[in-house]
Amino acid sequence: KKQTTNMTSNIRWPAAVAGVIVITIMAEAVKAACFSQNTATLTPNGIKAGVTGGWAYPFVADHVGWWYDWTPVPQTSDNNGTAIPVVMLWGDGQDDQQDAERLAEFKALNYTPKYILSYEEPDCSPPWSSGVPVDVGVSLWNDLFVPLGQNGSLLGSPSMCKQADESGWLQPFKSQIIDNCWDFTAIHINKNNMSGVHEDLNHYWNTYGLPIWVTEFACVDDHNGFTPCTDQDEINTFINNIVDLFEGDERVYAYAYSNGGGLGDVWPMVDSSGRFTESGQ
Repeated sequence: KKQTTNMTSNIRWPAAVAGVIVITIMAEAVKAACFSQNTATLTPNGIKAGVTGGWAYPFVADHVGWWYDWTPVPQTSDNNGTAIPVVMLWGDGQDDQQDAERLAEFKALNYTPKYILSYEEPDCSPPWSSGVPVDVGVSLWNDLFVPLGQNGSLLGSPSMCKQADESGWLQPFKSQIIDNCWDFTAIHINKNNMSGVHEDLNHYWNTYGLPIWVTEFACVDDHNGFTPCTDQDEINTFINNIVDLFEGDERVYAYAYSNGGGLGDVWPMVDSSGRFTESGQ
């Protein structure tokens, strides 16, 4: 499978050069409109590729620009490499003890992270999603995220579990937060075909018009429920195709291979014995 370490792949989108100009201007305008102190690039280390999970990071440390583990204080057994650990607040602290601890850790941050991700799929229920009510999400954003953004952090939107079918959460949230903006839209893509991937990207670009971070992607049949892919050949093809797409799409500034829960035994980069899988390779 392809592990691309830069964003210089051949661009396959129509009018790609014009797209670069438009998106670059838009990104700068967003930063100025939200928090003018923001100076970091929207692509960590200039490398789009990233990964979720501290247990997977050591295997790909030399090939990614960033990683995260859904927590305010990312942890890994191997701190080698230059990839940026990205801070995240999972939820509102009301789900369980772990959720409460993560909120406390986020409130205790004593520095300004370069990048911050917010709320794991607040539009769906725990345990794999955070289930944060819109009004609570708005209050926490205005109290906790905005000050960090004003100090220089680049802020990512909450990510929706319903993908292109999202409605009733993110838009009301955006209309109520201070300045009605974030620096980049964080999205999840759980599909098993490129038409579905295009649908998700187009939805978020056409709806919000902001730079995109795909903070989780996985091979999943989501037509009737949520069924992770199990055929290795299908997974290999999907990885090659989606990485090529992300690298060539100038709307996408970062993307991360998902190692989250509910993805079966074949897709994850690391198996239950801690070994690097064929999918990860």
